[in-house]
Amino acid sequence: MTTSPNDDACCTEYARMSRRSLFRGAAALAGTTTAFGGAVLTASPSAALAPAPSVLVVLSLRGAADGLSLVVPHGDAAYYKARPRIAVPADQLLAPDGFFGLHPRLAPLLPLWERGAMAAVHATGLPAPNRSHFAAMEELEDAAPGSTTRVGWLNRLIGLDAIDSPSQAISLAGNLPTSLYGPAAALSTNAVDDLEVAGDNKWVRRNGRMRSLSTMWQGEPTPLGVGARSAFRTVKELNPVLSTGAAPAHGAVYPAGDLGRALAAAARIIRADAGVSVLTVDHGDWDMHSNLGTLRGGRMVENAGELAAALHAFFTDIGLYAGSAVGSKVTLVALSEFGRRVQENSNQGLDHGYGNVMLLAGAGVRGGYHGRWPGLANDLNADLTVTTDYRSVLAEVVARRFDASTASVFPGFSPTSVGVMRA
Repeated sequence: MTTSPNDDACCTEYARMSRRSLFRGAAALAGTTTAFGGAVLTASPSAALAPAPSVLVVLSLRGAADGLSLVVPHGDAAYYKARPRIAVPADQLLAPDGFFGLHPRLAPLLPLWERGAMAAVHATGLPAPNRSHFAAMEELEDAAPGSTTRVGWLNRLIGLDAIDSPSQAISLAGNLPTSLYGPAAALSTNAVDDLEVAGDNKWVRRNGRMRSLSTMWQGEPTPLGVGARSAFRTVKELNPVLSTGAAPAHGAVYPAGDLGRALAAAARIIRADAGVSVLTVDHGDWDMHSNLGTLRGGRMVENAGELAAALHAFFTDIGLYAGSAVGSKVTLVALSEFGRRVQENSNQGLDHGYGNVMLLAGAGVRGGYHGRWPGLANDLNADLTVTTDYRSVLAEVVARRFDASTASVFPGFSPTSVGVMRA
């Protein structure tokens, strides 16, 4: 879900992208996507789905979140010199070690952190700086620099197995992100309850609606016919999701807002254990050119608090803390297209930068702080230098949780060891 940015606080490019709904455009370019009822489906042949052995949730923090505020390098003196008004005080940080600490509004995530199921990898990012939201998102989610084909890394991942159903990967942003765009079938929806065929409701007698539609489209060789049959099959495959109660489980309470709603839907899908192995969720707006604020108020404390509360509710909902089998196979990765500058600007905000932090939580994660710190410089153009290509982090996830070929998911890339995932 992408919330509407504050036009006075974010850059023109990000505001334009949000207003025009970038990802509706991306879905339209997919070409093979077809809408039935409220669901948007991509045509595919048939196959049945078994419960997924591993589930990956990719949370995109749209707008370029400031990783230096979320995971603060309090041991680097340049951080405090560069941000005299907006730096997070060292004595307020959570889970501090000798160098890093978490933003105080991430307190709901401390149970995850303390059980060793949450990690932060700092100074990660693209191979080269890219300060355009649109171009950086494309590059990040394609994860194949120089490629002439538009295929996302998650699409390459789900394309490695024999499963050809759209049900295996679901975007909860209402449209396909670039990471899911490509030849492997995927699905996008705004709401789980939209995963039905329009008109097939409780008023229909003896399954008449579906029988008539199936008869009409059976044997139709056109792409529309293929899409129709795929839609009917997908809706049937995801019936267990609709049968799973919408109410959160294990006492989870989500915060109000798009992120809470999207993660609640993701948790409902995961609890149904209907074979979905990849879920994507968007959260904006993190483009804070002004009024990033302090611990007393501002946009960062609001976003960080919403993020932490929603993630805590999500992991509670899927039963991670209760030791459920389903909850124990879910790994979540949160990342942003780029980071912010080291030095605050005159509007108590931060302009577009380079390196950032990646957050990981759940199954297989080796908790704690990771990454090689490059040191900060205190000048207006200083960036957090990238010392770990973000693909190395993702490569560990897909190799350890999906036993997938990293060369196939990230073509032309040789990952380095990060140590954020257990063997």
